[in-house]
Amino acid sequence: MGFLDGVFGSKDKKQSDEETYMKLDLQAFEGAAGEAAPATMYVKVASVTDIKDCPAIKDEIYNGNIVIVDITKLKLDKIMFDRVMGDLRAVSRDVNGDIIGLGDQRYVIVVPTGVRISREKIGGY
Repeated sequence: MGFLDGVFGSKDKKQSDEETYMKLDLQAFEGAAGEAAPATMYVKVASVTDIKDCPAIKDEIYNGNIVIVDITKLKLDKIMFDRVMGDLRAVSRDVNGDIIGLGDQRYVIVVPTGVRISREKIGGY
């Protein structure tokens, strides 16, 4: 083994490195991931077009899930917008959660008890 072989490695060294690595059975890891415990909280996505859509969203919040609500279609009707937003604020208060508008007020995030939404942005000022 010459000096350059020590710096750059030799073909013999590469072959011996390949022999020392252990081959993994990835199916064993995939099976373990599929058997994981069920989640205690989910992030759900909803779209609201009418006040009739609110009970399903409220149920998700009462069940302890986070809901991201698309409210872009409500922007066309100010009265319906105010009614739906009032309902979402009320459920947020009921469960001692939090609510915030996001993305030029196109989305609203409603979270249940034990979760708070930070009003500080991370990067991209």
